[in-house]
Amino acid sequence: MTDLFAPFTLRGVTLKNRIGVSPMCQYSCRDDGMPTDWHLAHLVSRSVGGAGMVMVEASAVVPEGRITPADVGIWSDAHIAPHARLAAGIAATGGVPAIQIAHAGRKASREAPWGSGPAVPGWTCLAPSAEAFEGFAVPHAMTEAEIGATVAAFVAAAKRSVQAGYRIIELHGAHGYLMHQFLSPISNRRNDSWGGDFEGRSRIVREAAAAVRAAIPEDVMLWLRISHTDWVEGGWTTEESVELSRRVKALGVDVVDVSSGGLDAGQKIPLGPGYQVPGAEAVKGGAGIPVAAVGMITEPEQAQAILAEGRADLILLARVLLREPYWAMRAAAALGRADALGIPPQYDRGWNTLAKWTMDRGIAAPMHPIV
Repeated sequence: MTDLFAPFTLRGVTLKNRIGVSPMCQYSCRDDGMPTDWHLAHLVSRSVGGAGMVMVEASAVVPEGRITPADVGIWSDAHIAPHARLAAGIAATGGVPAIQIAHAGRKASREAPWGSGPAVPGWTCLAPSAEAFEGFAVPHAMTEAEIGATVAAFVAAAKRSVQAGYRIIELHGAHGYLMHQFLSPISNRRNDSWGGDFEGRSRIVREAAAAVRAAIPEDVMLWLRISHTDWVEGGWTTEESVELSRRVKALGVDVVDVSSGGLDAGQKIPLGPGYQVPGAEAVKGGAGIPVAAVGMITEPEQAQAILAEGRADLILLARVLLREPYWAMRAAAALGRADALGIPPQYDRGWNTLAKWTMDRGIAAPMHPIV
């Protein structure tokens, strides 16, 4: 039985447990894509909290690949130093530093979520076809030269990520962004070798995966995030996700991070606890590749059961970690595994003082400082 607190090792990279921090856009950059003190505090606090892996949010491989002007980027060498600060902070506090590299395609050029509408002054969005996402501008259909340049931009971003000290690089092929737009027949209406059937629609993902794998060291893990289904009739399917995962495994992808949706406003998602886990289970069983499960996984017992039942190899958490950065510590206590994840000594000292104070007064102390 896989334990939530068992190490996970591939390519010489070891996560101390099976808990990871999903990439979560913070929309907190200036108009230059440079990570800030906010990003450092946000990410390092979750590493201190016990997560085995902490992934930096979608970092654009080119400026026009940003969702908003406030997105993180890694499109130039000037971005390496601020990213190195993030990677070093995560590593120093016990987590494995990871980064998701991305291009938003037709879902780019927007204001941050607490704004509304398109970015000002905005820019022309690129996509496989001139098919707009609902409420967005019609994108420019990419030429073959632009597709090739985009693959090269992913490679360059991956190299910079390695220089910055990241040990895991994830290609963003999910949530309706550029790679996912190529995968889905809803958004990819091309009739050349980059569209049409599965071979054509999946080509950009396969080529980017192969090129990035060839460009990064053997001891750096390569992940791919996918939406296993569009939740729309006629869209990308779980069966295609399994086949894509088989293909990229052969190209050197180590883990598939399985999410869903985000491509079409008509999606009908059956929201509920662990609603995306069946997709992870299908990819793991069908492609024989390690997978990360995501999606409304909030309770320690729930996370442990997913692993124990062999449905996934890793658990990635998002919004629950915004509410509770020290979730991993609570999970260790709840599952009787406090031995596997100790409280940082800087916090443990204060906790021991509190425990003694409560016991001296006959007050029952909580099991754990986070509870």
